[in-house]
Amino acid sequence: MTLASAIILLFLVIDPFGNVPFFVSALKDVEPARRRRVIVRELLIAYAVMVAFLFAGQPFLQVLGISGPALTIAGGVILFLIALRMVFPIRGRTAQEEIEGEPFIVPLAIPYVAGPSVLAVELLLMSEEPARWPVWLLAITAAWAATSIVVLFGNQVAERLGSRGLIAIERLMGMILVAIAIQMFLTGSDMYFGRAG
Repeated sequence: MTLASAIILLFLVIDPFGNVPFFVSALKDVEPARRRRVIVRELLIAYAVMVAFLFAGQPFLQVLGISGPALTIAGGVILFLIALRMVFPIRGRTAQEEIEGEPFIVPLAIPYVAGPSVLAVELLLMSEEPARWPVWLLAITAAWAATSIVVLFGNQVAERLGSRGLIAIERLMGMILVAIAIQMFLTGSDMYFGRAG
């Protein structure tokens, strides 16, 4: 996987456009003067978690004895489920959490930015080519930076695009993620059966 494809994959999985309404809602009880500082703090916490997991995830997999093909297939399945939820959201249900006061770590940093799906992608990248960790670190940083721009200007983004515009972008990102997920599943299957053969 190239640097550009890793950045795109991580950005799609973080889904900043889909998270904009959640950020706006979670910060509604925070004083307007403090909102920008809270967002920056939560984004930095999320980045620290993502970087820490990039290096801690691989030893954890080795302890569990999970093979590369198994992780690739599992990653494809997880991404596929995430993509389906983006393309076909469940009506009447929401991942949004009720927040009282100022949010801290949960839910803005975790899981809205540094969620399980992002951590799973990091595991996948490191398991396939651990020697390229500087590339993966750069990909995480770039995807996080792009996400930060979208989230920091969340109110403006929501006003400009509107709810329908945000939904349309999220559906489009979900469709791209479906193709990536299927490719990961096929790659993992090919690795497994090639190794078995």
